[in-house]
Parts: sequence; structure tokens; C-alpha cells
Amino acid sequence: MGRYIGPSCRLCRRVGEKLFLKGERCFTPKCAVERRGTPPGEHSGRRRRLSERGVQLREKQKARYTYGTLERQFRNYYDKATRAPGITGQQILQQLERRLDNVVYRLGFADSRKQARQLVRHGHFLLNSKGIDIPSYQVQIGDEISWKESFTKSEYFAGLPDTMRGKVPPSWLGLDLQTLKAKVLSLPHPTELDTRIQDRLIVEYYSR
Repeated sequence: MGRYIGPSCRLCRRVGEKLFLKGERCFTPKCAVERRGTPPGEHSGRRRRLSERGVQLREKQKARYTYGTLERQFRNYYDKATRAPGITGQQILQQLERRLDNVVYRLGFADSRKQARQLVRHGHFLLNSKGIDIPSYQVQIGDEISWKESFTKSEYFAGLPDTMRGKVPPSWLGLDLQTLKAKVLSLPHPTELDTRIQDRLIVEYYSR
């Protein structure tokens, strides 16, 4: 599966709001949305009024950019959500939240989902004591996530207690701060899903 390798800040400017794709930088004056709030492109100064379809598309793109998926993969999430019981929009976001790279990010092991994806791809984690390097893997209840022993001797791992200070993982994830091992306690509750994303608009976009 491919991935977007262009400038992250360009995506935030495209949807007109912060998607927090670059971690701590997004909270500083260096944030591109703060410095240049206009969309990228030659005629960025002209903002046209979006149609209903345009609003739905922008919301779908916002979810895609936030979780770092391409269109075909995101469409697969939608198709799977339509076959699952419950509210389709919430099912989509729940699948995105259960991605391994997102879990690593939610636990505070990485500053952004992009960094979390890189850590997973480089094979720094174990899932149920077995190596894994698939960022899109859907975690299940009872899964245990731990660091590969060879990586625990790195400077990055040694600095984690400081970088994780003040970060609280969601209630569906259990974290042992002493060993930095985690366990999936339950599925993400609807109240813990990203409220900045209007899942209803995503469903309306694909329903046409």
C-alpha cells in the first residue's frame, strides 16, 4: 500500500484547519495554518463557496489525511463499515482508531501518526510477543503491544518517559508506565472518537 509523501502542512491548508499531522509543531507559531491560512495553489486567495458535495468531499479528505490512508484503503473501510452492525460513520472511525499506527500514537509513543507509522514500519514493536510491521493492522480486544527488546536500548526509548509526561491514553487502551507495555481493553467507544470529523458527511459522500 502506498502513502502520501508530500508536505504535511499542505494538507492542513487544503482543508482549511489544523489536522495536527506534525505533532508539537502544530501548537507553535511555525504552524502553516497559522502563518498561511489560504489554500495551496496559484489562486489560493480566492475561496469559492463549497457545494454540498464539496463539503462532504472535504470531510472525507480530512479523515483520510488525519489517519494517513489513501483513497482505495479508505473506501475499503467504508465498505466494511456498511456491512457491520451499528452506525456506519462510527464504524468507519472505529476502524481507523484501531489501526496499529494510530494505537501507537494514542499511547503517546510517537508525536504524530506519521512518526508512529514509521516506528511500526521499522519493526520496533511486538504484537502478542510477535514482530509486526503493518501500520494498518486492526488491533483486537486482548492484543498486547510492546517494544522490541533491541529498541529499548535506544536514546528514543530512554526519552519516552519525558515525552509522554502529561499524555493520557484513551480508556480503551491500558498502559503500564513502568514497562511501557500496552493492552487493548475494549473497542473505542463512540464518545472517544475524533469529534472534529463529521462521519455523517462521509457516509453521505459515499452514499450517492
